[in-house]
Amino acid sequence: MPIQLNPHFYEVLEPYGSQSAEFFLAASLYHAHKVSFGAAASLAKLGFDEFHYRLKEHFDVGYTFADETVLDDIKTVDQLTHKCL
Repeated sequence: MPIQLNPHFYEVLEPYGSQSAEFFLAASLYHAHKVSFGAAASLAKLGFDEFHYRLKEHFDVGYTFADETVLDDIKTVDQLTHKCL
């Protein structure tokens, strides 16, 4: 599906480079938890490290984690800790 940007976006995006629209769209999908980090990096046509760097550069945050993921990880660590004792 070809996307036609509102012409006013070109002026705003121009300082960020030729693929800035792809980056900001991919970053938005990632931050909205619609695609994974790897999928967003691929959509932006960037490697993991470069996508992470640009997220930090423009959003002050590289990776985001859903609350449920963090809670599941805490629960798993707690279970593993109790098994070792």
